[in-house]
Amino acid sequence: MNTLVQILDFLTYYLVDQYWFPAFLIGTGIFFTLYLGFPQIKYFKHGWRVLTGKYVKPDTEGDTTPFQALTTALSGTIGTGNIGGVALAIFLGGPAAIFWMWITAFLGMTTKFVEVTLSHKYREKLADGSMSGGPMYYIDNGLNMKWLAVVFSVCLLMMCLGTGNMPQISSIAVVLQDTFSIPKIATGAVLAVLLWMVIIGGIKRIAQIASKLVPFMAFWYLVGASAVIIGNYENIIPAFKSIFIHIFTPTAAVGGFLGASVAAALTRGVNRGLYSNEAGQGSAPIAHASSKTEDPIEEGMVSILEPFIDTIIVCTITGLVILSSGVWTEKFENKFEASAMTYLSGTFSETDQNDTAELRQYFYGDNDSLEYNGTLLIENGTLTNQDVTLMHNRSIAEDSIYFVNGTNDRFSGEIRVSNGKIEGIGDFKIEGKSLLIGADLTGKAFTRSIFGEYGQYIVAIGLLLFAFSTVIAWSYYGDRATAHLFGEGWILYYRIIYVGAFFLAAIIDTKIVWDIATVIGPIATIPNLLALILLRKEMKQIDENYKIVKNP
Repeated sequence: MNTLVQILDFLTYYLVDQYWFPAFLIGTGIFFTLYLGFPQIKYFKHGWRVLTGKYVKPDTEGDTTPFQALTTALSGTIGTGNIGGVALAIFLGGPAAIFWMWITAFLGMTTKFVEVTLSHKYREKLADGSMSGGPMYYIDNGLNMKWLAVVFSVCLLMMCLGTGNMPQISSIAVVLQDTFSIPKIATGAVLAVLLWMVIIGGIKRIAQIASKLVPFMAFWYLVGASAVIIGNYENIIPAFKSIFIHIFTPTAAVGGFLGASVAAALTRGVNRGLYSNEAGQGSAPIAHASSKTEDPIEEGMVSILEPFIDTIIVCTITGLVILSSGVWTEKFENKFEASAMTYLSGTFSETDQNDTAELRQYFYGDNDSLEYNGTLLIENGTLTNQDVTLMHNRSIAEDSIYFVNGTNDRFSGEIRVSNGKIEGIGDFKIEGKSLLIGADLTGKAFTRSIFGEYGQYIVAIGLLLFAFSTVIAWSYYGDRATAHLFGEGWILYYRIIYVGAFFLAAIIDTKIVWDIATVIGPIATIPNLLALILLRKEMKQIDENYKIVKNP
């Protein structure tokens, strides 16, 4: 387990925490925004008209309407990224991470416009009569680079499991257990059966369900979020100020929050923005390729609406809920997961500026010398070592109690720690107070409203709908990648693996699942962005031809 955590930390450092990936992603969006004359603005209004289906002709090829294609793509993007992902961005980068999510979304509107247009143009009709498209097709047919198309398809399959599947059920299982005391294994088993029943019907069944589910779940969530924001109206302006104040200055330590660097806000905001709206990942173009839109560029216009709805509207509302409620700086009762715990040598206090600076340097820099090596002595559930500080979720743990695993009996004994991490699994569990992370943080924020403790039920049900719809959409993306790599005959085997991973993720460590999702997104995005840049002239020609034909 510790080896896996170390590998994920290594990949996170080089793929997520460095400036090169945000620069590449944002830079691509800036380039196409200028190159195509701000299409996210000039085509925004027309995209809504195309969405109504008024331009669809009876003989137009495709499997879904523009609205069904959009809702299918939205069901893939509106998920844990909007509930848990925003909370994770604030947890790691502070309020300014929301600003970088906005930037990613605005520029992502153009990136998605480009990739969806090209995907729709180069889509192919399969033997069963269905339409199949995506980056692997415009890389293969548009660039004649079969090897890069294969690379993307392999990366997409990894992404289907690592971002579209596992984090969703992990968040569902955690929230349903914490809210309704439903065992994780029960949640995983029941939803795995439901998932199989849906995805076996292919894109038409997925689109039909998404077109009904997405509007309902968005309404449900927004009503609950509005209650929190209105209930904390006096904090709305300070919340917005905190977002902008810390864009170019580090976020100071507040409460249990140790502070965040400017780099952390940027990299985590971009990463979570990408995870939320998927612009540049090449996933949503697969759903849009099935649309009955007459002109490829018109489907691209429809896709412009995705990052706007997903990130600029839904993610902003989630961010305001968390910031205005103040829960992001507070500690709450928590069950400590091994991967989120670190033992440090010495005693630290959040009220001491030198201590918080040193801890911040440890988490955002390189200060491994603080990590404790030795033996912990536990007596009747209490740590007796005086020179050790337990960190959980990047905060100083308080009121920590060690219990015998599977019971409420207090643990006594010795625990061996190496490089800050507990060796082995052990026959104990640890509970105490620390910062919350992911969907748990959002759920706690929803209790700060007229709904009180019932607010967490809104998040639980909303997360269930959001995340499950995401898993359904991503199953289809994996279908297309499998068909491209191995042929349609292998799709059934892929679906079996997909449902199996779905069940497994319900019961394993939450942090590890999120760490996997964090590193896989950039891996799959890189080949797609390269392809878009190489096809820039063709995209420019498509754009110019459309204006000449439609607007003589």
